Amino acid sequence: MNIHGNHFKLITSGAIETKKDVPFPKRIQKIYDDMLELISTYKPDAIAVEELFFNTNITTGIQVAHGRGAVVISAAKTDTPIFEYTPLQVKQAVVGYGRADKKQVQMMVKAILNLEKIPKLDDTTDAIAIAICHAHSSKFATPIC
Repeated sequence: MNIHGNHFKLITSGAIETKKDVPFPKRIQKIYDDMLELISTYKPDAIAVEELFFNTNITTGIQVAHGRGAVVISAAKTDTPIFEYTPLQVKQAVVGYGRADKKQVQMMVKAILNLEKIPKLDDTTDAIAIAICHAHSSKFATPIC
């Protein structure tokens, strides 16, 4: 995303998807490799991630933590600063209300970026929301690495 003052322009968006039938270590490697390629292609000033929140399914949370680890390592390997934000911070930055629901976040992402439609994957919309949060908060944030 390009940021000029309070104007945001989405350069690209998407999600790194892995197949469930691929062995777990290879799936994590794909995330890492794809992140390195994305960093090489787009040369971001920073990477922002959402702080993990474990609700009821700890097994899924652990798998997500492994994937997040691949993202953090790719940032460290390329000396790209990485920042982390809580779900509450992301919702507050995008919607103005920390207890906003997913639909409210999706609608605000669409409005802030003047998109024709909401991105198809929830993960993509979440990633864009985290980027918007970082754009609003980066002056005050400290990188985690």
